[in-house]
Amino acid sequence: MELLKIENLCKTYGKGENEVKALDNVSFTVPKGQMTAVIGPSGSGKSTLLHVIGGVERPTSGKVFLDGQDVYAQNNKNLAIFRRRQVGLIYQFYNLIPVLSAEENITLPSVMDGRKPDQERLEQLLKLLSIEERRHHLPSQLSGGQQQRVSIGRALFTSPQIILADEPTGNLDSKNSAEIISLLRQSNREFDQTILIITHDENIALQCDRIITISDGKIVRDVTTGIK
Repeated sequence: MELLKIENLCKTYGKGENEVKALDNVSFTVPKGQMTAVIGPSGSGKSTLLHVIGGVERPTSGKVFLDGQDVYAQNNKNLAIFRRRQVGLIYQFYNLIPVLSAEENITLPSVMDGRKPDQERLEQLLKLLSIEERRHHLPSQLSGGQQQRVSIGRALFTSPQIILADEPTGNLDSKNSAEIISLLRQSNREFDQTILIITHDENIALQCDRIITISDGKIVRDVTTGIK
């Protein structure tokens, strides 16, 4: 079943001689439950693609459909609700709120949405992420790997349609990197969670179901790995 559909996506910055095409007529689909890696050199358009898919940055032209919904047909208010409820974002530098505990950071999407956090879901994620004993710690009291686990928990908490991870292991050592990818793979298999990972690490990409390679804003390769 097709969850994500990208149609003729373009994103340009600047005008005239200074115009840069970050995305150049990109089209592809992602079925529900697939774990996909997007790779390419620096400046190839990977992060721009992720931001456009996540409703963070409007495209110059083209369409993004998530579960049949035209993402950019919405006004800004509804687009903000869409980001909170349907998209889970994981960043390289965690982006945790320093004055909130681990569990408060994880439940933040529900609180911002004016909803009471699901305690059962919280306990499920704390256990999955092996941070039950760190639940009341502030980010400054956690290691880098633990902070990234918290950010994964925050992204998963509302059971979003899709998880978008932008270089989620780029700030971690090899041991923690392997653990984070293993956790994402586990959430993919246990919850049938659709995940799109931006990475420069081909070893990480090879652990995904599919690898899309981007260069100069265009898809130049799209292959399945046969893992799943």
